[in-house]
Amino acid sequence: MDAGFTAEQDEIRRTLRELLHKRSGPEEVRAALDTPAGHDPALWTALAEQLGLPGLALPEAYGGVGCSATELALACEETGRTLAPTPLLATAVLAAPLILALGTDAQRADLLPRIAAGTLTAALAAPATALALTCDNRGDWAGGGRAGGVQARRAGDGWRLYGEVAHVLDGHSAQLLLVAAHSGGFARSRTDLFLVPGDAEGLVRARQTALDATRPRARLQLRYVQAELLGEEGADVPGALARLGNTAAAVLACEAVGAADRALELTVEYVKQREQFGRPVGSFQAVKHLLADVYVQVQAARSAAYYAAWATAHRETVGGLALAQALQALRTAAGEAIQLHGGIGFTWEHQAHLYFKRAAGDELLFGPVHRLRAHAADAARLFLAPEVAV
Repeated sequence: MDAGFTAEQDEIRRTLRELLHKRSGPEEVRAALDTPAGHDPALWTALAEQLGLPGLALPEAYGGVGCSATELALACEETGRTLAPTPLLATAVLAAPLILALGTDAQRADLLPRIAAGTLTAALAAPATALALTCDNRGDWAGGGRAGGVQARRAGDGWRLYGEVAHVLDGHSAQLLLVAAHSGGFARSRTDLFLVPGDAEGLVRARQTALDATRPRARLQLRYVQAELLGEEGADVPGALARLGNTAAAVLACEAVGAADRALELTVEYVKQREQFGRPVGSFQAVKHLLADVYVQVQAARSAAYYAAWATAHRETVGGLALAQALQALRTAAGEAIQLHGGIGFTWEHQAHLYFKRAAGDELLFGPVHRLRAHAADAARLFLAPEVAV
């Protein structure tokens, strides 16, 4: 592994940071959260037209930039710094790779160029367990609604879906939904992915109240909704979702590191200015040691996240561990930011609580740190007793 960044990667990071500094400050983020979509369409258009961010990891044949998931992860580190509310995670990180991996030639040619151009947003309607980050995803997990998830039944030449899915990232505003559903009946049930337009008849979408408002999510009810099968029948959907989970975890780890780094920066800036007993709070040894420990934790998480981003192209499954370390670093950095900001750190007007909610919200969505690590240990058979020959 080459630990240095290429000139192209440095340019992506620099350009994106400059754009987000101008277009995604604390005031702009709060304003976007109060809109029905939960994000700023103008910012999304700028990211697509000026930087090609939605198609960064898509092939040039489909209108993408042709970079790898590594560049996408580095870009998400910058969006994580500002907590930019965009459909990037749902569209480019979760949905687009599945269309690329499983879609037919016609589906790819129709959908991917529009995703790359930023004119089509998409969302993955599947529970977090589908990504195989905290448990095996070969079980009966599709959907998760009160009636046993989403069921798919043939109807003439197409399919009809019935069921409910909750906590779908950007599910209330996405123009295209990738819905995981049971098909084949109960005797030979399997999991497939289906394409559902956002304005499909029988689809009811409601935005949910979320702990982390920068990650808007929705509850979907599918009432005999017409759908199109993604790809061909018999595709290994759980396998594709597990591979996606590893890549998504690496991207999320970089995003969390960016947020943790910014939370630490805000805290350091504040303790240099805030005076107590006639001297800056940051001059006290206890505060110095505390922030030094946070710095070390953030840098360790950054190293793990960068390695995970690089490893996605080399088929190493280390995303879950990197995500666990990054989320722990973000929770620590955000928690200390609230504590060291004192009274103002607990107020709604300050942005410290947004970083803490991002850490807590991501753990709720993608798995607690201890479960991410436990599943990685189980997959590596770390704690199994060695077999003893008799």
